[in-house]
Amino acid sequence: MTDLVIGADGSPRCAWGAGTPDYAVYHDTEWGRPLHGDDALYERVTLEAFQSGLSWLTILRKRAAFREAFDGFRIESVAAFSAADVARLLGDTGIVRNRAKIEAAISNARVALELPAGLSALLWSYAPPPRRSRPASFAQVPALTVESTTMAKALKKRGFRFVGPTTAYALMQATGMVDDHLVGCHVPAGGGDVMRWSA
Repeated sequence: MTDLVIGADGSPRCAWGAGTPDYAVYHDTEWGRPLHGDDALYERVTLEAFQSGLSWLTILRKRAAFREAFDGFRIESVAAFSAADVARLLGDTGIVRNRAKIEAAISNARVALELPAGLSALLWSYAPPPRRSRPASFAQVPALTVESTTMAKALKKRGFRFVGPTTAYALMQATGMVDDHLVGCHVPAGGGDVMRWSA
């Protein structure tokens, strides 16, 4: 018994990726693919923080509204957000209206803007070596690792907020720093092509 399911298209995929059409697209085209670029990774850090305590599906369905509200997650732009922007975001029904998370997103942009080598280089410096094989079941997929714990501590030390070890590991999974697609999943090992952020 594995945690794979056969989708309507006949392709085997991780069971969570077949839960809804939104999840299927995200699972097949984004999750686990290596993602680089400061703005791209800032978006993922921000959305993982907003997801804390919520379903990822909630965030996924609000992502277009988040992108509009946070100016495409351009670090330089968000870093310049003011108290008026916080008020605007708190009134935006398209996103998750949580003051602490909104303020953290702005603060994190300001920290990211000051990183000498950039956010992408910093985050990828904590990526573990590739596994010899994919996990066979969800039971083999950890909630956090030594690397995610180290990443979270390093980010917090620099001033980032809402970046605990579990959130850091979810970020690693989402951006291809680790490959947690299960054995037999139709998504190519390594996630296929490297993704880069675009407006």
